[in-house]
Amino acid sequence: MSETDEKTWKPRHNPWLIALIVTMGAFMEILDTTIVNVSLPHIAGSMSASNDDATWTLTSYLVANGIVLTISGWLSRLLGRKRYFLICIGMFSLCSFLCGISGTLWQLILFRLAQGFFGGGLQPSQQSIILDTFPPERRGAAFAITAIATIVAPVLGPSLGGWITDNYNWRWIFFINVPIGAATFFGVMHLVEDPPWEKMRKSSGIDYIGLSLITLGLGCLQIVIDRGEDEDWFGSNFICIMAALAAIGILGAIAWLLYAQKPVINLRVLRDRNLALSSMLIVAMASILYASAVVLPQMAQQVLGYTATWAGLILSPGAGLIVILIPFVSQLQKVLATKYVIMIGFLCLGFAFLYSHELTPDIDFRTLALMRAAQAGGLAFIFAPLNGIAFSTINKRDNGDAAALFTMFRNVSGSIGISLSTAMTTERTQVRLAHLSAHVGPLDPGYATLLGQVRHALIQQGEAATQAAGMIYQTFRTQGAILAYMDIFAACSILAFCVVPLTLLLGSEKAAGGGGH
Repeated sequence: MSETDEKTWKPRHNPWLIALIVTMGAFMEILDTTIVNVSLPHIAGSMSASNDDATWTLTSYLVANGIVLTISGWLSRLLGRKRYFLICIGMFSLCSFLCGISGTLWQLILFRLAQGFFGGGLQPSQQSIILDTFPPERRGAAFAITAIATIVAPVLGPSLGGWITDNYNWRWIFFINVPIGAATFFGVMHLVEDPPWEKMRKSSGIDYIGLSLITLGLGCLQIVIDRGEDEDWFGSNFICIMAALAAIGILGAIAWLLYAQKPVINLRVLRDRNLALSSMLIVAMASILYASAVVLPQMAQQVLGYTATWAGLILSPGAGLIVILIPFVSQLQKVLATKYVIMIGFLCLGFAFLYSHELTPDIDFRTLALMRAAQAGGLAFIFAPLNGIAFSTINKRDNGDAAALFTMFRNVSGSIGISLSTAMTTERTQVRLAHLSAHVGPLDPGYATLLGQVRHALIQQGEAATQAAGMIYQTFRTQGAILAYMDIFAACSILAFCVVPLTLLLGSEKAAGGGGH
């Protein structure tokens, strides 16, 4: 097909319907990265396993998912993008069903590994399809649909998983994927088509060295990220070995992929300034998004005594605000350069986390929901515009590799954000309690006065006065935990402000007309 035909190619079906269908597959996959979390105790109990062993159902998924994310562009070339997308959807749905009927923990871990392997191709393929379906000037609006899936799904996952587990059975968190997957499969089969430049692309063969190094590096990295907190990080020989293997694999993969003539993934696409800068910015955004989506419900449950359902509901107003703001952001991009819209988003994130820093032990549900809504408001200004500008100057033939790398950066940094925030919660709680303990003693006038007041109140209520010290200690633990969460929000705020200057280095979306040939 001639270059003129390639330039004039358009999908036969409605582009918005195509975007909606392929995003359903990505939404389903992203949801499954977090929906299992709250069900792990139920899974462990029903299969007579420990909570630590049950955690491997999450780890196995993330390991396989992280590896395939990077090589999905090569697999698309090898099998054909539409065929590969259909294989991923079909096998992901089948593996979801097999997870639901698993009788033993090892079966569930094995099927979760397979589910992660096939699910890893859904996000990059969906992003690549949208890039080819829409012209550059309409990609921002198209990626607004993707934003709903990428930002809302990890937020919805824990609350939906908790509700299903509490009201039905943990197996239904897997069974619900089957009808969604079937609808997506038939929708993609009838609506999606490979553009001419995709049909003409051929696989360059199997890069065994590159595949092996990527598998080693990203697989071990995901194990370190997911298991580090439980294994005491570098106090564990297992984590030290996995970290060393991750470093060897990742550094070796970078060196090999830059050296090889026909690498499994083309790292040279990162020479594009917009893609490279956008990748840095998506790392910051994903770290903040996933960390805050975990930290706020965790604080509500462990410190404030909320149920899983109510803790999940704290996130709901923020998800709703994103849906409301996305059309406004699309209109804003018509009158304001995209890099300034992204800058506004990170500034909003920074100030939102400063506002969230004002926590108190007696904070109410409404204030927590407002805090999350403020955080989500900033995210709405970042995701869709950042996706649009990231690929704006990329050659359309490189869309597959660029989408694979960009999605990998987002997902891996999200996992890192979750692990760092969880570890920081424990570490900062201990530090804060150590500082507070200096004020817990008979020689401290404030403590002595409080102890006397609590004892007096207990005696009046007919309780034993000896309980007073224990009650005060519990109050100190709550205060220490609240201060630790304040430290995490402060760190998120600092990170958001630090990347603001990077947004100003982004180029224009119109610079290359959406990618040349």
